[in-house]
Amino acid sequence: MQHHLLATDDEDDRPFRIRPPKPRKPQAASLADEEPHPLANATYRMTRFETSWLPESLGPFLEQSLITDVEALVRGGKEATVYRCTPGETLDCRWLAAKVYRPRALRNLRNDAMYREGRGFLTADGRPVKRSDHRIIRAIGKKTTYGVQAQHTSWLMHEFVSLQKMHAAGAPVPKPYAASENAVLMEYVGDENGAAAALSQVALDPETARPLLRDILRGIDILAGLGLAHGDLSAYNVLYSDGRAVIIDFPQVVELSGNPHAEEILYRDVLRVCEYFQAQGVKCVVDRIFDRIWATVERPDPAEMGANEGPVVRQPDRARK
Repeated sequence: MQHHLLATDDEDDRPFRIRPPKPRKPQAASLADEEPHPLANATYRMTRFETSWLPESLGPFLEQSLITDVEALVRGGKEATVYRCTPGETLDCRWLAAKVYRPRALRNLRNDAMYREGRGFLTADGRPVKRSDHRIIRAIGKKTTYGVQAQHTSWLMHEFVSLQKMHAAGAPVPKPYAASENAVLMEYVGDENGAAAALSQVALDPETARPLLRDILRGIDILAGLGLAHGDLSAYNVLYSDGRAVIIDFPQVVELSGNPHAEEILYRDVLRVCEYFQAQGVKCVVDRIFDRIWATVERPDPAEMGANEGPVVRQPDRARK
C-alpha cells in the first residue's frame, strides 16, 4: 500500500524565514491546458469546496486502480463524508465506500482526548511509533504543522488497522481495503439508491431484533477479545442490511489495556445498544451482559506500552445509570 509522505524534514528546529518573492515566469500555457485533477470526469459532480480536497484524498486509490469512479455522495457528517465508488477490476465487489475525512480546520470534532488516552501513535503505514522516535513525539507535543498532521494520520490509521483486525476476527464490520492519508476505502453496505439504513431509523419486531442483538453483542465480544471497544456505539452507527447488522465508524476506537476510562466507555457501548433493543421489545439485562464481557478483558501493565496518545492514570469506578 502506498501513502503520501507526511513530511520531508523536521519543522521543529527550523527558524522561520521570510524570503522575497521570486520573479514570475511567463505562462507557457493557458489554464485550459493544465492537467485536470483525478476526478475531473467522475460521475459525481463535486462542489467547489470538495474540489479543494477530495481529488487529493482519493488520488492514491485512483492511481492504484482500487477505484475507477466516484458515483455518489452517500452520507455527510461532522468528521467525514462517505462516497460510493466503482471498484477496480482487481476487486471482486459491486461498490466500495470511501470515507473521506473533512479538512481539519473545517471539522466540528468533539473532544477526543478521552478516547486517545493510552492509545499508541500510528504512522501512515499503520506501524506504532516507538518511544525513541523523539522527532514525531516532539512535533506532536509542540503542535507543529507536521505534528498536527501526524496526529491526524494516527487517528485515521487507528480506524483502518482496527477494522482489519476486527474483520479478520469475524466481527460484523465492513471489510477494509486500503487507506490514504485522509481516507479509508472499505466495503459498501447498501445499493444504488443509498447506504443501508442506520438501526436507529428502523423499527423491528422482537423476533427480528433478537438475532441482530446477538450479532452486535458478538461483535462487542470480538472487539473486547482484541483489547478494543468501539467507543461510541449506538443504533446510529449500526447499519441494517438484508437482515444483518454491520457496525461502522471506528475513528475513536479505544484500547482497553491503557485507557483509564475503558470500563466506563465499554459499559456505555453496551448500555446504548441495549436501550435500542429494549425499545424493540427485547429483554436485555445491561449489567449482566457487561459484566460477562468485562470479565474477559485482559489489562496488561500500562508501563509496558509504547508511545501513547495520552496519559495513563488510575482506573476510576465506572458510572452506571
